[in-house]
Amino acid sequence: MEFRPGLEDVPVVQSAISQIDGQAGLLLYRGYTIDDLVHYSTFLETVYLLIWGELPQSQNLKEFEHDVYTHRRIKFRIRDVMKCFPESGHPMDALQASAAALGLFYSRRVLDNPLYIRQAVVRLVAKIPTMVAAFQLIRKGLDPIRPRDDLSYAANFLYMLSEKEPEPLAARILDACLILHAEHSLNASTFSARVTASTLTDPYAVVASAVGTLAGPLHGGANEDVLDMLDEIGSPDRVEAFLEKQLAQKKRIAGFGHRVYRVKDPRAKILQELAEKLFACYGGDRTYDVARRLEEKVEEHLAGKGVYANVDFYSGLVYRKLGIPTDLFTPIFAIARVAGWLAHWKEQLSANRIFRPSQIYTGVAPRPWRPRQEREMGSE
Repeated sequence: MEFRPGLEDVPVVQSAISQIDGQAGLLLYRGYTIDDLVHYSTFLETVYLLIWGELPQSQNLKEFEHDVYTHRRIKFRIRDVMKCFPESGHPMDALQASAAALGLFYSRRVLDNPLYIRQAVVRLVAKIPTMVAAFQLIRKGLDPIRPRDDLSYAANFLYMLSEKEPEPLAARILDACLILHAEHSLNASTFSARVTASTLTDPYAVVASAVGTLAGPLHGGANEDVLDMLDEIGSPDRVEAFLEKQLAQKKRIAGFGHRVYRVKDPRAKILQELAEKLFACYGGDRTYDVARRLEEKVEEHLAGKGVYANVDFYSGLVYRKLGIPTDLFTPIFAIARVAGWLAHWKEQLSANRIFRPSQIYTGVAPRPWRPRQEREMGSE
């Protein structure tokens, strides 16, 4: 058997959900480009597309939006559990525990029932943002803010963080960010979701396992590292010295490079445009000039190796301008990616086979048992 570390380029599923062309810098959801979805769709319409395969008719979308909007509240017992979490805990750990706890209240599994699947999708899509916002306030010693049924998906999340209704542009830009992060083929957290789903456990456990995988710094936490890096550089005139040092020490540069893309990540292009819209309306970010200069210099040195800006490079700048705390960046990633995880959960159920990969054994050859006395004598 050929050993491929990390299963690189080894196909393990057949999927109709998303397609990536890493050479052309193309990302499609169910055949639609993310550019079109960002410009013409909404996050909840995109969720519907990902999970049920087609864009919804007006009435179907209206019903789906209504169901999500009216299922945003979480049970008081889940809030009580969250109040027991340490204030110093990371929001991703709180989200994983909360998502798992959610399954205790909806543990009945009828995985061949379309109604059960729809209800699970609605609950998870609706309640995950509420739990993220609730923990953010609870750890500050405040009561969670009740969600509002009259606000859009993104606007309601921003409202639950501050109890201030956001400007339409801010809500629209966050909605676009959620679309960009909703799905990305068989990445680590999605693979984790499918492996868990293949055991036929409930969808809440599927999402909790995916959240735990996304929490790792090699997957979901890179946009936090990008902001730390840009703040450390401080000004455009310090970019070249920083980059030379990183390259000399063969250290990675946060926000650059991707296992699939060999050109600039198409999501990074759109996020850069969104950042510029925000800055034009609400004032600039001093680190944006640093980011642009760094991207320019990285391309000069590493474009030949296919290293370009990825989705994490500009997303942190957008979230910070929206007033979102840095350690909520990855939970927002999870809020969006729930759509993709559930789409893969549903697809896995349609032709399920439990995952059981093989291994290449590298241990010792078969050997005889030695009584403890002989082992102790042999060690003297």
